[in-house]
Amino acid sequence: MGSTVQARLDTAERRDLIRLARSLGCSPSEVVREAIRRLAASHPLPGRTRVIGLGKFASGIPDLGSNKKHLKGFGR
Repeated sequence: MGSTVQARLDTAERRDLIRLARSLGCSPSEVVREAIRRLAASHPLPGRTRVIGLGKFASGIPDLGSNKKHLKGFGR
């Protein structure tokens, strides 16, 4: 899916874009796409909070977190 975006750049922004494209050896479009990817990664959309590793551990004990017998002495 291709789309075209137009942006108005002032003189300093245009100069920076050209400088970055030359120093990175890529086109101005590639610089803009990379900037969008980095900005999107640093500002995730609000959504469901996920716990890393949730569901990745299998103890084989189905009531491990709820049976008081298994929790005796936990946290001491």
